[in-house]
Amino acid sequence: MDMNFRRYPIGIQNFEQLRNDNYVYVDKTPLVYKLANTNTTYFLSRPRRFGKSLLVSTLEAYFQGKKELFTGLAMETLEKEWTVYPVLHIDFSISKYVVASSLRAYLHYQLALWEKVYGKSEDEGTFSLRFGGVIRRAYEQTGKRVVILIDEYDSPMLDSNNNEEVQSEIRNIMRDFFSPLKSQGQYLRFLFLTGISKFSQMSIFSELNNLQNISMWDEYSAICGITEEELRSQMQIDIEQIAQANSETYEEACAHLKQQYDGYHFSKNCADIYNPFSLINAFTQKSYENFWFSTGTPTFLIDLLQESDFDIRDLDATTATAEQFDAPSNRITDPLPVLYQSGYLTIKGYDPNFQAYTLGYPNKEVRKGFIESLMPAYVHLPARENTFYVISFIKDLRAGKLNECLERMKSFFASIPNKLNNKEEKHYQTIFYLFFRLMGQYIDVEVDTAIGRADAVVKMQDAIYVFEFKVDGTPEEALAQINSKGYAIPYHAGNLKIIKIGVNFDSATRTIGDWKIEE
Repeated sequence: MDMNFRRYPIGIQNFEQLRNDNYVYVDKTPLVYKLANTNTTYFLSRPRRFGKSLLVSTLEAYFQGKKELFTGLAMETLEKEWTVYPVLHIDFSISKYVVASSLRAYLHYQLALWEKVYGKSEDEGTFSLRFGGVIRRAYEQTGKRVVILIDEYDSPMLDSNNNEEVQSEIRNIMRDFFSPLKSQGQYLRFLFLTGISKFSQMSIFSELNNLQNISMWDEYSAICGITEEELRSQMQIDIEQIAQANSETYEEACAHLKQQYDGYHFSKNCADIYNPFSLINAFTQKSYENFWFSTGTPTFLIDLLQESDFDIRDLDATTATAEQFDAPSNRITDPLPVLYQSGYLTIKGYDPNFQAYTLGYPNKEVRKGFIESLMPAYVHLPARENTFYVISFIKDLRAGKLNECLERMKSFFASIPNKLNNKEEKHYQTIFYLFFRLMGQYIDVEVDTAIGRADAVVKMQDAIYVFEFKVDGTPEEALAQINSKGYAIPYHAGNLKIIKIGVNFDSATRTIGDWKIEE
């Protein structure tokens, strides 16, 4: 294969197709071999578009003994015997399950395919009996224990999350279908399930007490995604090409890729993991766009954040135990586990003294996409209008037109439709937070926002602006808080001019009232 002509596997989740058609493949077979030959029953949770389906397909090819597909990979020397096993592979992501009948239809279809190969008994009238019959006959007819690969097992529950009645019915169907996995363990060589989340009431988790959940194990943390070492060793030519296309040096391109797509951690000591979907798309288009977030708008998650009154200012850095952010659930009601399991938050640090994790946005791509999705939900303005106000604010600030900036923000708040009768200070603080966070996505400056510090600190090339907002107070009170709390002190070390801005927000008029500037 010509290294200067690279075929990138956009949308390719089949290992055999990928290898036969010479697509770029980052070699994960050392981990695949270890996984397949250590224990027998696993569960792996990873965000969408993170390579779970390709991993399952790789396992399928391995257990089917397709040695030729592994030529040139680590597996070629690791595996000596290449035993062929019967493989039952089911992917729940290929259908949508807003009604229970969709799940019944898909299970019937999949079971019928397997029964064409291994036969069917007329006495097998339920999903569990049919599935159990297929497993038993596959073992009896081949003399080999059966490999079962279940991809995106939780898709039916995620699709029906907003309908409790449908979800209950779907859960009962899934419980029935999966029940043979425990009773027929003697026939199983390997069982592997993938998904995004864990549902505590599912029999796969409550009855399969030997299920190894490797989602947060250090040794398998890099089994999906691309590590820094893999990027630089196996994709050097790709980095060189994107660097050339963007008039960057090799190291500048590496830094750009890291800022945009790196930053995922799935265990205490996990190496930095790049989002593979975004990375491959960036190399394909030779451009640093926001690819992962464009594949789906998390409407249900935004609704959940608002319904639960979750303080979205905590998303930059929140502390939780593993039980809190990686918790199984019957029905999704807490945003934190969903934010982590879906890939909007990731592990940023671990404190062994308290067994507590720090969670935050993994990278610039996710932060920008999520903030842009949150803005319309909280300010009830189209994304285009939000962007217009933010960019205009930045232009005024660059020109040193501070009063014009604040007039611009006053117009922004005045334009927000009065759809919610919410006059709580937290609501307005959230909008200020989103405005400044979105501002930080359009300019290469640091925009700090955090509880316990100034509401916003904007670092431009020639000055540092420290903002504090009060609701139904006075700008003098806001300035006094900046000074009494020492919000500007960390920035005195540099040579930049420090400008403090105290702003009052009038809840009656629902926009900025007075402000005061101190240099």
